[in-house]
Amino acid sequence: MSTNPVDAVLVLSFGGPEAPDEVRPFLENVVRGRNVPPERLDEVEEHYHHFGGMSPINGLNREMIAALRRELDAAGYDLPVYFGNRNWHPFAEDTVTEMAQDGVRNALVFATSAYGGYSACRQYHEDIARARAAAIERLGDEALVPDLTKLRHFYDHPLFVASVADGVRAARETLDEGHDARLVFTAHSIPVSADETAGPPEEGGHRYSRQVGEAARLVAGEVGVGDYDQVWQSRSGPPQIPWLDPQIEDHVEALAGKGVTDVVVSPVGFVSDHVEVAFDLDTELAEQAGELGVRMARAASAGSDPRFIRMIVELIAEQVSGAEPRACGTGPRGGVGCNGTLCAPGCCEPPARRRPST
Repeated sequence: MSTNPVDAVLVLSFGGPEAPDEVRPFLENVVRGRNVPPERLDEVEEHYHHFGGMSPINGLNREMIAALRRELDAAGYDLPVYFGNRNWHPFAEDTVTEMAQDGVRNALVFATSAYGGYSACRQYHEDIARARAAAIERLGDEALVPDLTKLRHFYDHPLFVASVADGVRAARETLDEGHDARLVFTAHSIPVSADETAGPPEEGGHRYSRQVGEAARLVAGEVGVGDYDQVWQSRSGPPQIPWLDPQIEDHVEALAGKGVTDVVVSPVGFVSDHVEVAFDLDTELAEQAGELGVRMARAASAGSDPRFIRMIVELIAEQVSGAEPRACGTGPRGGVGCNGTLCAPGCCEPPARRRPST
């Protein structure tokens, strides 16, 4: 980490289209370098057009940034907050260039993911490196491009857990017999091969699924539920490649077959209600549940809770003021890769790098 004082914050996210003609270019950015068939892009494109050809993620992030600025001011931190994305405007490369031109020299990066793993953590480090390299190329080798330090994982931060837990409580109250509803936690599925090395090799990998499981355990404990389910959603790979299972649609169907009539779904793997929550859960899964005779209540994601913003400020305070990190879990956290430095060798590598040559 730079010895210069922290002078800005960058909120770094996935990105999403904000107009119908942006959907296809955005999706092509997301899958660049992968062998994704056009018909799969056609299918996902329709998800965005269901919402008028836009994703809610950028708007939600702008709301988060506005709240974060207010919270930082209230805490006495004079830090401007910038916004950059991996896959769509405002691109991280453009934002970091702007930061350099504004005189920023040492910024903290809040990535909108609570967990480890390649796309949830290591890829954000790659985004940071790419954005800095782009700024140097644009401004010249002598340019003072800011140092960027990624904040740590927060899946077991007590304010994150409390935010998700209150979402579960509110969802249960919408059901007549909410206390009897089956609690189901969901997160984005990834290939099993990716999860196997989602962590330093000496820890045995599986950091992503273990951290998601730990977050689910903590939230369930917070709401007083001892028996719950952890499932996965939104898989997009070819069927011959194993992904984390069970998928939520299969699980809800199985619950219905066992006579379960009420289900609370908590998207613990997501920090905001973007398309994979709004479409995969609120649209497709809700329709399926209705057809099965299952009443489904979807819990709010953590990002809509004011405590989530206070959590970001606490993460910043750890770096700026040396505040003691708060965590209420016992799951794998690791030092390297979780405190702003690059991930350890062999940790959280993309699946393509692990496939043997043929």
